[in-house]
Amino acid sequence: MAEGPGGAGRTGTDERRLRKVARVVLLDPQDRILLLHGFEPDDPSSTWWFTPGGGLEGEESREEAALRELAEETGITDVRLGPLLWRRICSFPFAGRRWDQDEWYYLCRTQQTPARAGGGLTELERRSVAGLRWWTADELATATEPVYPTRLAELLRTLLVEGPPSAPVILETERV
Repeated sequence: MAEGPGGAGRTGTDERRLRKVARVVLLDPQDRILLLHGFEPDDPSSTWWFTPGGGLEGEESREEAALRELAEETGITDVRLGPLLWRRICSFPFAGRRWDQDEWYYLCRTQQTPARAGGGLTELERRSVAGLRWWTADELATATEPVYPTRLAELLRTLLVEGPPSAPVILETERV
């Protein structure tokens, strides 16, 4: 991933400056995944789907951040946090700036399927999240809008067939 401690990674970004992010692969009893529907605040026609999650605050751990972000973005608190599944470095433009992130994806299970977007969203999230939806693996594979990470349909199918990996899978760096 990096060329050395704190060295430049594959994105050409100094790894020390990457925003630390925890994301949740939330599955319901039917093995559907919950995704949020995002859009560019200044261009609502530019849309995509993504997993719940966000940046760490203060001294919280990635696991704490994953659970906090899930509750804030979906209202879902009745969950069982599972293992770390995947890690990726990504870089993308959003809301007038470039975001360089080190994202960790945790498996999470819930029985609490009514979800709502909005309750604990930040001001920027309120201007860029249109809602949320539960997706089957087949629906995800035929999505017409972008989904992040881009291989999520394939990753979800592998997870459902093989179970969680024994060690986190390092995903390819994505630069949008």
